[in-house]
Amino acid sequence: MTKKNKGMIIASIGSIPLIMTLGNSMLIPILPEMKSALKLSQMQVSLTITVFSIAAAIFIPLIGYLSDRFSRKLIIIPSLILFGLGGLIAGLGAAVFPHAYIWILVGRTIQGIGAAGTSPIAMALTGDLFKGGEQSRVLGIYEASNGLGKVLSPILGSILALIVWYFAFFTFPVLSLISALLVWIFIKEKSNRQAPPPFGKYVRGLLSVFKHEGRWLFTTYLAGGTCLFTLFGILFYLSDNLETEYKIDGVLKGLILAIPLLVMVTTSYLTGSKIGKNLERMKRLLLLGFLLKTLSYASLVFLDKLIPFLAVLALSSVGAGLILPCVNSIITGAVGKERRGFVTSLYGSVRFLGVALGPPIFSRLMDWSKTGMFLSIASFTLIVGLLVLLLLHVKGKDGKEQKNTPTRYNYM
Repeated sequence: MTKKNKGMIIASIGSIPLIMTLGNSMLIPILPEMKSALKLSQMQVSLTITVFSIAAAIFIPLIGYLSDRFSRKLIIIPSLILFGLGGLIAGLGAAVFPHAYIWILVGRTIQGIGAAGTSPIAMALTGDLFKGGEQSRVLGIYEASNGLGKVLSPILGSILALIVWYFAFFTFPVLSLISALLVWIFIKEKSNRQAPPPFGKYVRGLLSVFKHEGRWLFTTYLAGGTCLFTLFGILFYLSDNLETEYKIDGVLKGLILAIPLLVMVTTSYLTGSKIGKNLERMKRLLLLGFLLKTLSYASLVFLDKLIPFLAVLALSSVGAGLILPCVNSIITGAVGKERRGFVTSLYGSVRFLGVALGPPIFSRLMDWSKTGMFLSIASFTLIVGLLVLLLLHVKGKDGKEQKNTPTRYNYM
């Protein structure tokens, strides 16, 4: 693999989470306009995010198995096309058809099914193609690309909304086609890749993995899901609050929404480039990340002015940027290639569920109390941090702490 080819492979993989992130984040700034144009409730608006994420979460485990059974590339390309088709249906539904809201939900559901075969499979593909410290570096780029999509999407969504609020849906077919072409041209999977065993044996092997390593594996799943839950919940709150409390909309609103996301993407990239395969360091960064998130959310109770609010919110973004690359690296290295697709896909389900639950839960918390909302999520991130401290123990076969281990991690 030449340096140029490696760069294009990384760019192709990185395009996948970038496009998928736009699937939710680009809609955040237009939700208030959608609510007004279609005369929807706050809960109905939040469902446009939720149905996408739930559809993805449901289909991800099945598609993960299929990617193990056949080919990552064979799954990713049709999934990107399906993602674009769902965006087209949602856009046409909003622009042309009566009962626009129903068509938007149908299109978003189809997009979610397409999304199931993209980012989680791209993570497994990274594990297949790169090893050792380079794998962690590429996974850091993967998470940074995910974050870059989150940075660009509110700005892009706000600009497109100046044309008409539903125009963002029509960008999805174009972007997904570009990503599909990059994957088709530049990704070359190894021809000697072995298929996993028959389904029954495959499932028994997975059950064995979760029986022996489920405690720490589910803890890392929860850590990643919590980051996405709080991120999209806060963005949902901030998008609404910027218009109702600060009377800020349009491109300026998109730029403000991008600030905490830019902090996260920068931290993610730096974290991925530094962690290597040092598991002790990963655990320390996970704990630090949850500490920063907890302190940030608890402090936001006392802040009303926008600039101090954004400054303190940025601390939670630093926390997410520390947590997500570590979780990606731990989960990708948890099992061998023959079951990696399913394990990373299950993690993808948890991430999508976090995204799905964020807006509706925060919608209810917003109606209840600002103080109660921030103290509730601060308590939640504190509990998850404590679970990481208590349940994620890095041990070698001799029972001693290990600073560096092979790709196949060993936890107790």
